[in-house]
Amino acid sequence: MFNGKKISIIGPGMMAEAMISGMIRQGLTGGEALTVSGPSLERVQHLQQKYGIQPMTDNLRAARQADIVVLSVKPQRLERVLGGLRGGIQPHALVLSIVAGASLEKICTGLAHDIVVRSMPNTPAQIGEGITVWTASPAVSSQQKEVARQILGALGEEIFVEEENYLDMATALSGSGPSYVFLFMEAMVDAGVHLGFPRRIAEQLVVKTLIGSAHYYQQRMETTHLARLRNDVTSPGGTSAAALYYLEKAGFRTAISRAVWAAYERSQELGKGGKSHAPDQPAPQE
Repeated sequence: MFNGKKISIIGPGMMAEAMISGMIRQGLTGGEALTVSGPSLERVQHLQQKYGIQPMTDNLRAARQADIVVLSVKPQRLERVLGGLRGGIQPHALVLSIVAGASLEKICTGLAHDIVVRSMPNTPAQIGEGITVWTASPAVSSQQKEVARQILGALGEEIFVEEENYLDMATALSGSGPSYVFLFMEAMVDAGVHLGFPRRIAEQLVVKTLIGSAHYYQQRMETTHLARLRNDVTSPGGTSAAALYYLEKAGFRTAISRAVWAAYERSQELGKGGKSHAPDQPAPQE
């Protein structure tokens, strides 16, 4: 599919593995065309045994041989990685970043290379059910955009945007979004246990409720609104009405809105070189 293009992934973490398995599963490339570099020899050798990729611990060497370089490192390590790669990217190579908060300008300047795609996937990408928002620098050709689209499509759905500021918004909404969902699920499970359910049954009820509700809305999203579906299951004076009244009174909507806004501001801080806190998603390795 990629006509023999060599792909080097810098950072052998969980998202990198999701990308590797997705590309191989969809027949976009084979393990022999993939190089993965990181500080842990044990980790890259594990990926070699599992996918047949070429393992390395020398980022610069990996990048020099690649037509496509994927940056999959922790935000707080990005500057050091960019400095180590500076001047080593082939002039024609496409650089694809999945680093949270890292702007096109920061990557282009750090690498002295202007063919860059910036993207924001999320953790469901690890099972091919992710959603990725991405954009590209002006130097990226239409053919390279299609290559990026196919790579990111191996993680699930992808959405291209012209304006880069949407990436920080996507980081806050969909990139960090799974953490909000998992916290909500955890709270529901704990509430079920408090009611008297065994944890196993509470977990089963919560998981199926969320999956079923999402699929139900997905089948009707073109003809209805979320508020309409909520109203449909909220009988006057009923149990749902009582629960929703309490959530509204407790500031549920405001808390969610403020949480997403806090994530958005943090993404912008990271883009400006702000000191990184503990990562919000499974951390890729350098």
